[in-house]
Amino acid sequence: MSRLLPGTRALRTLEAAARHLNFTRAADELGLTPAAVSHQIKEIEDQLGIVLFTRTSRTIRLTAAGTVLFEASIDALDLLGRAVSRARKLTRGTALLKVTLDAQFASKWLMRRVDDFRRRRPNIELRFDIAYEVRDFDLDDVDVGIRFGVGKYPGLRAHRLFDNIIIPVCSPGLLTSGPPLREPRDLFNHTLAHIEWARQGVTWPNWRMWMAAAGINDFDDSRTIVFRNSTDAVQAAIEGNAVALADFAMVANDLSEGRLVQPFELGLRVGAEFAYFLVYPESTADDPRIVAFREWILEEVARTQTTDKGQ
Repeated sequence: MSRLLPGTRALRTLEAAARHLNFTRAADELGLTPAAVSHQIKEIEDQLGIVLFTRTSRTIRLTAAGTVLFEASIDALDLLGRAVSRARKLTRGTALLKVTLDAQFASKWLMRRVDDFRRRRPNIELRFDIAYEVRDFDLDDVDVGIRFGVGKYPGLRAHRLFDNIIIPVCSPGLLTSGPPLREPRDLFNHTLAHIEWARQGVTWPNWRMWMAAAGINDFDDSRTIVFRNSTDAVQAAIEGNAVALADFAMVANDLSEGRLVQPFELGLRVGAEFAYFLVYPESTADDPRIVAFREWILEEVARTQTTDKGQ
């Protein structure tokens, strides 16, 4: 008599337990108790008549049969996840476009302009997935993404949006009520904020780098404030608490609308290969929704960059 195969929940438990080789860590990941994980594994073993793990008082290890089923469960869950993603996209029809992007790009650039897209394309409904990591277009229910990186993503088409120029910014009030900012060395009298970011040998410009470019080599950066993301650093500048290093494209609106000012013209470029990119699968490049969004955002980027250069 053929035996029933484990269900999806049992496969997820098996996959997590085998990956961690620890029932407690698997339980934390799955939101279960270690006893529940152990019970589910025992049920799978009884159901299949196969020993999946060898257990001692201190460790657990996969048996050869357990390794086979662990690898198969990874493939099965991945295949099912991709099928569910495709099914969801089919179910929601052709009027909805889901865009994944990080919080800074969303709040500082896209959301300020998205009403223009909606006026031009009232037949396309935009929805947003706010995340810093690159989504898997086969697994996640998204259609296009905007991501910071080098633009080399296998199977994806990428369009460069911005060159990143990092400039100092502060609130107008800080210029009028704080210590004067006549030359770069005057920044020593202010709280300075930046982020820490490094990837593939490229470091996001920090205050030590900016000061060196300004000809100042005795700068002590021990009093600078380091934020985890640019949004928080810019907000500290807007509130008058710091002078921050910020990406010009992301603060252009704050500068033009008077929430921020640029006390010094000196700006530093991030590594030339890094930029914001519009990305989407090669297989969907001709999707009318993606074509419409691509044409609009590239036009908007070109327009705003021309406006910025003319100011």
